[in-house]
Amino acid sequence: MTESDDAPDTDESESGIAELLIELQRVDTESDQLVHRRERLVERAELTAASDAMSAWEASRSSMRARMDELTGLIEQAERDAAEVAAHKVRLEAQMKTVIAPREAEALMHEIGILDAQTDALDTRELEALEEQSEIDDRLTDHLRSEATLRDAVRSADEALQRATSEIDAELGVLVRQRAERRGELDESTLARYERVRNSSGVAVAKLVGHRCEGCHLDLSAAEVDDVKDEAAGPAGVAECPNCGRILVV
Repeated sequence: MTESDDAPDTDESESGIAELLIELQRVDTESDQLVHRRERLVERAELTAASDAMSAWEASRSSMRARMDELTGLIEQAERDAAEVAAHKVRLEAQMKTVIAPREAEALMHEIGILDAQTDALDTRELEALEEQSEIDDRLTDHLRSEATLRDAVRSADEALQRATSEIDAELGVLVRQRAERRGELDESTLARYERVRNSSGVAVAKLVGHRCEGCHLDLSAAEVDDVKDEAAGPAGVAECPNCGRILVV
């Protein structure tokens, strides 16, 4: 057996680590893009708009119904007050029949006049409340006609979002399996380095193209390129960009 036969295939091992890291980065990047897309789906915005319209419709309906109830209370109170005023007036009119002194009769007539004015005011208040009730009732009737359309819009938008997210989730499921496979082919120290850089920079792995790091898009000096190539030729199989700290694949 020759000396060359005994030597480990370092280039192949180093190349394998680099390829695995690039593949892992691809999977993670695609996953991030899918998650970003999932959060910003047009269907999600359409569901939000439809739901907001439905909420505004419900708030308007509740407001009109609450005002109708309030007006009903005002009408009932006006009727009770009017009944009390009328009963008081009956008592005063009965008292008038027994009064002899002109001054006392004049005082009773004055009080009856005040009661008549109160009755007129109560009648006006009740009439205004009834008119407002009628106007709100018409608006509420028109308002309720749009309920089915709005609820259908929310349901359709929700179904469209479910379809869109299901498709993305299926793609993410494939990538999750691929990520587990790629991670299983890398040692713990390489994975720890990858995750550390990914957490700080977002993209952990970049290629060295000529003198430029494709991660930070900055040019390395000739000496830095030589150092990077020497590092990549070592056991790790990859190097580190002196500018951005990303894992460099040569």
